[in-house]
Amino acid sequence: MAVQGLKRHAVLPPIMSRSDKEFLESMQRYIIKETERVGCTDEGPADEYYIIYRNAFDKVIDYVTAYKSILTSIKKEYDAFIETMKKDQRTTFFLHGKLKAWAAEPTTFVYHRKRITQLEAKLRVIENNSSKIQSEIEKIKQLRAEYDIKEIKYESYCKNPSQPIPGMTLQESVNLDDLKKYLKHLEDKCIEMKQMKEKKYVPIQRKDDLEEEIIMLLKRRDTAENMKNDLQFRFNELMSLGEYEKAAYLTANSPRRILRNIGTMDKFKDVGRIKGKPFPLLLFFEAIFSTSHAFKSPVDEELTLEGIKCGLSEQRLDLVINWVTQEKLTLSEKAGDEIYDYGEHKISSKTKCLALAQTVYNECGLYKKALLCLCKQGQIHEALDQIQQVKDFTSDDLLSLIKLCPNTELIHGLTKEWNGKPPVLSFSLAILHLFSIDMKKVVIKLLQEMNEDGKAAVEYLMINDPLCSLESWQEIANICLQNGFHILSNNIITILRSQAGVTEISKQDDTVNLMEHVFW
Repeated sequence: MAVQGLKRHAVLPPIMSRSDKEFLESMQRYIIKETERVGCTDEGPADEYYIIYRNAFDKVIDYVTAYKSILTSIKKEYDAFIETMKKDQRTTFFLHGKLKAWAAEPTTFVYHRKRITQLEAKLRVIENNSSKIQSEIEKIKQLRAEYDIKEIKYESYCKNPSQPIPGMTLQESVNLDDLKKYLKHLEDKCIEMKQMKEKKYVPIQRKDDLEEEIIMLLKRRDTAENMKNDLQFRFNELMSLGEYEKAAYLTANSPRRILRNIGTMDKFKDVGRIKGKPFPLLLFFEAIFSTSHAFKSPVDEELTLEGIKCGLSEQRLDLVINWVTQEKLTLSEKAGDEIYDYGEHKISSKTKCLALAQTVYNECGLYKKALLCLCKQGQIHEALDQIQQVKDFTSDDLLSLIKLCPNTELIHGLTKEWNGKPPVLSFSLAILHLFSIDMKKVVIKLLQEMNEDGKAAVEYLMINDPLCSLESWQEIANICLQNGFHILSNNIITILRSQAGVTEISKQDDTVNLMEHVFW
């Protein structure tokens, strides 16, 4: 019975110590936490799993000191086995690509043979046609030579100076002025025929040169095509291995910008975002923009616009600023609009975006939008100087500007003399325009400033505003009255009445001529 009891007791599992239990639980938590952090699932990437469990195995080896040597040996064998599998996998991928290329060679060879047959048949047809055309040309040359000989003989024996000049009447043929005009007409026609001959006919030597040039261009095209295929294969291999940064720099440094195009960009865009790793599309734009100075031509307009959109979507305004100011890009109105709209939604970056958008608009010659950015930055003096320099702004442009940027300092600068030059906008026209588009607060502020300046300032403004009619000032007086500026309204009415020959017009009398005082 004692022996049986002993045996029964021996099959029980060993009791784990508290420290062993805590260690195992910590290891379990570590594995779960790391797999969730890298985004691994049950069917996730093998590399991440391998790294996590390798680290866990190292911790177990360090903890179990008694079996450290044997476990270390086991781990080394497993590591060597896994490395061998990875190497075999890469080799298999490479050989699979070569196998596809070799498999396509027979088909390509058949197509080339078929194309050779077609070209040989076409060449025979061309040679037959060429021989026929050459024989016809020889016949025409012979006939032309015979005709020239007959013409010379005819002219030498049959020429009669007394006959009228073809295309002229007898009266014109004896008038010196008409003869000079006709001579000028013939000289112009001769020059025209010579130019037409140079355009229509090419010497046979030039034809040989063109053929040699075509052959050279075809060779260059074939070389470029082979280079493109090699680069495309390297690029696809890097993309399949997840080496997006290397693929981006391969694209940026590709000879003759073979891979720097929208199609390559779409491949990076299709990858999407990878948790814990840089955005592949942003890597692509960083690479091509940072190497743009190495090429003669800048990055094209479409890629520039897409790059700016990508940088702004990733909240990397610092990158966009560097690209626009330092790199070799092709800027456009759409690129400026993207930066401007980003500043409208990102208030903390609005000042930087306005300055950057202004740079883009100036580069594209869009001075109206650049002027708006300048005004919204509060740089009114610089804006007024630019208006005086450009001189292409109409009254409608300036009214649209004060609508988008209703700054009283700007309005005063536009409606008064600036650096000794006359105002570019009528003050009364600006008031009526702002009132018509329901910008009442700005109108009231302007009227308040106008009221504070006194009657003399109002009179000076009215006299020196030739673009505004009497009816417009009458309407401004009514606006003042409606908004509580009674004194200002009375001052405007008084100044209107004090003008020589001007009388107040009643609303009932619509037939009165407003300019009658000018003629009397």
